[in-house]
Amino acid sequence: MSEANRLKWVDACSLVARRELRAYFDSPIAYIYAAVFLALSGSAFMNAFFLEAIVDMSAWFERLPYLLIVFAPAMTMRSWAEEHAQGTIEVLLTLPLRVTHVIVGKYLAAVSFFAIVIAGSLPIVAMLLRLGPADVGTIVAGYLGALFLGAFFLAFGQFVSSLTHNQIVAFVLAALLASVFVFTGHHEVVEILDGLAPGWQLGSWLSGSVSVIPHYNSFVRGIVGFGPILYFVSMIGFFLWLTQIGLRRIRL
Repeated sequence: MSEANRLKWVDACSLVARRELRAYFDSPIAYIYAAVFLALSGSAFMNAFFLEAIVDMSAWFERLPYLLIVFAPAMTMRSWAEEHAQGTIEVLLTLPLRVTHVIVGKYLAAVSFFAIVIAGSLPIVAMLLRLGPADVGTIVAGYLGALFLGAFFLAFGQFVSSLTHNQIVAFVLAALLASVFVFTGHHEVVEILDGLAPGWQLGSWLSGSVSVIPHYNSFVRGIVGFGPILYFVSMIGFFLWLTQIGLRRIRL
């Protein structure tokens, strides 16, 4: 890709991203979403801090995947479903933009909004640093894992939204898919599935190959490894690619 084409590609994606990010904050729902999300995620830290005297953010990070089962689909359900329902998707895809520009722009806006929301938890970090020596490396790794986790959930959420005209259907399907990625890594689910078919070890296979939890937990423990990063990047790219295939068919 030449320098001129690269700049044109970046400018086009940025144009869509800015439009979509403004749309998030034009609605009071965005502020309600952020407030509820931070209240629920913060309660996990507060319970661990006051009741169990745990002076770190492990409880906050551990609750995050379960919260995102609901909150990530809520962010993405209108992304493409609303365009379908209002009939604006055809107009959007006939603009002098590539399908990839629109997909990446919408996706970057969603990830940016998610990053802004989780940045609201930074006062917890400030409190931990003030109370005493905190493991900054583990906290940074945890936030990096949180960003990857959110980016992954938003990628498949946008894909699901591109399949339907109904926002509620998009929300339910994305939440079900999120549940699969999360609960297949839960130790009790793994034990039950392994017990049902000991020879197949289905639970262990799903946990190691499909579930997001083992890869995310690596970051929570402060380990930034190549394997978990590859998992997130490949899964994000896969779902964005699926979104592109579906939308190109509409354009054709």
